[in-house]
Amino acid sequence: MIILLRRGAAKKDIEQLREDLKAWGFSLHESTGTTESLIGIVGDTSTLDISTIEARDCVETVKRIAEPYKKVNRKMHPENTVIDVRGRKIGNGSLQIIAGPCSVETEEQILTTARAVKEAGATMLRGGAFKPRTSPYAFQGLEAEGIKLLLKAREETGLPIVTEIMGEEDLPLFEDIDVIQVGARNMQNFKLLKALGKVKKPILLKRGLSSTIEELLMSAEYIFAGGNNEVILCERGIRTFETMTRNTLDISAVSLLKQKSHLPVCADPSHATGILSLIEPMSLSLIVAGADMLEIEVHCTPTRALSDGSQQLTPDAFTELMGNIKRMAEFLGRDIG
Repeated sequence: MIILLRRGAAKKDIEQLREDLKAWGFSLHESTGTTESLIGIVGDTSTLDISTIEARDCVETVKRIAEPYKKVNRKMHPENTVIDVRGRKIGNGSLQIIAGPCSVETEEQILTTARAVKEAGATMLRGGAFKPRTSPYAFQGLEAEGIKLLLKAREETGLPIVTEIMGEEDLPLFEDIDVIQVGARNMQNFKLLKALGKVKKPILLKRGLSSTIEELLMSAEYIFAGGNNEVILCERGIRTFETMTRNTLDISAVSLLKQKSHLPVCADPSHATGILSLIEPMSLSLIVAGADMLEIEVHCTPTRALSDGSQQLTPDAFTELMGNIKRMAEFLGRDIG
């Protein structure tokens, strides 16, 4: 339920409303915009009489929200949430490009790739230090050593770091990481989500392989409920009956998420398709759909990659892609970075 407060309402009346709602067992989420001030009521409001709330002098109107996600709901927070990552604004209409290898493999590999993607115009660097793999025999990442190499790449290039966490026990290693990524397999790891709710840094939350849009939003709600309101939603393709692509990219999810939630939306065409020739057309389509960020896999020598080499662009291919991305962004009146 959302309470729209009347403009110019007395502070004492608003405070009395807050106290009464809390006394009735509700938790509150408040939002103050340039034109409206709202109080969101979290809890079972089925027995709450709307008319008694609307009768108060400080209340303009009361609306019920049917969706189970409250804090990430655009109805509760009409204005876009804007997240700042070392000066890069996400959610303000500009376009951010995350690029880098699937896995951090060696110092030379991550530094060479980082230099290349920065020169091409990427605004953030990705790289997996911890790698969840379907096979227990596949490369699992360098873990703590991978984190160190990513930080070294940031020191040299200035690019903020985005990397994936596997479990809450690894949080101390992520203290200096700029954006913590929650992979598709962990989207409903609620223990991890609760722990990330206590972390004061942006979380890039990827949609689960077979998860609905509502389930993605509910996972974001877990992080919000813990006190962290810096969440970026990520569409990375879902599992369907189609076998010609690695996953099925749900481009409509990007636009729908922008309608349903105030959170920034990222999209990952690399994992969504798994096909190099599709990364460019899907990237451009995702920009048109309203994505605030793209996450694209780039490797200095994909043929030698220890994971997902077939979907990682070479630096030259990424440079060509960035040229087209810049032209599309310019056409749409959007800045990169």
